[in-house]
Amino acid sequence: MPVIAPMPAARPARIPSQRDGAEADNAAAAGTTVDHLTETYRAHYRSLLGLAALLLDDTASCEDVVQEAFIRVHSARKRVRDPEKTLAYLRQTVVNLSRSALRRRILGLKLLSKPMPDMASAEEGAYDQLERDSLIKAMKGLQRRQREVLVLRYFADMTEAQVAETLGISLGSVKAYGSRGIAALRVAMEAPA
Repeated sequence: MPVIAPMPAARPARIPSQRDGAEADNAAAAGTTVDHLTETYRAHYRSLLGLAALLLDDTASCEDVVQEAFIRVHSARKRVRDPEKTLAYLRQTVVNLSRSALRRRILGLKLLSKPMPDMASAEEGAYDQLERDSLIKAMKGLQRRQREVLVLRYFADMTEAQVAETLGISLGSVKAYGSRGIAALRVAMEAPA
């Protein structure tokens, strides 16, 4: 995704005097100067924006991160003793701020309330309850072994071999009891109540 950055306005160059040279030496000893930071901004704004674009996905966030990086380095410019390291500090600040932005996004996504599942209407709930009641009644009408096989096979989600092992009967018996039990359930469920 291309990132379009505004070009900083150019300032007219001024001719330094001898007095300015002495002030620049004192300022350089105290840290990065505002002028050096301004020049760094002009020269490297787009490359820092590109770095942020590699880490973030939208232009507005990239611009915010780069601007914040410049603000932070500007306020801590006295701690940047070597003006040559200003760009390195800016790059690291852009990376750190991008990471923080991504962490906030991830946390925000985790904290978003999940949408409620589609709820059944009261009529559907009542109909489901009637079907469950009739199924339970029909299950009670089955032979004990048929009921055991169907419950283990379909409600406990066991395989036929697991049902045979659990009940201590053969695999053929599990198939026979299951088949007869399902047929009996169909008859019981279709019969008028």
